[in-house]
Amino acid sequence: MNIFIKRRCANPFTSFVVGLFAITLAAGLTATTALAASDLVEQAKSQCIVGEQADGYLGVVSGASASSELRREVRDINQRRKSYYADIARRNGVSVEVTAVLTAEKLISQARSGHCVRDQRGNWVKK
Repeated sequence: MNIFIKRRCANPFTSFVVGLFAITLAAGLTATTALAASDLVEQAKSQCIVGEQADGYLGVVSGASASSELRREVRDINQRRKSYYADIARRNGVSVEVTAVLTAEKLISQARSGHCVRDQRGNWVKK
């Protein structure tokens, strides 16, 4: 489900707020390290050990073997993301969850071929 489209159609004010939110989010994506991943995580993504999830956070793919170092790195990135989402949500008057899901849509659409992503039903899919 594309929350942006659903919310955009609700009413003109909501459309305006969500539009501003999307612009703020898009500008922030390139300026922050909150969404950035280390070489370890990028390598794990390419091996389908770690992937982007529909909730806006990284996750360890079901059945994959992730080292404690990798799990710690994923946890750290997710904590930075949560803080980033809270800041963007506060500035735009929306919930952290909406912020995270909108970001997830962008991150999942940008995931490279061969990477695994987790859809809204909880299924891991290889792009």
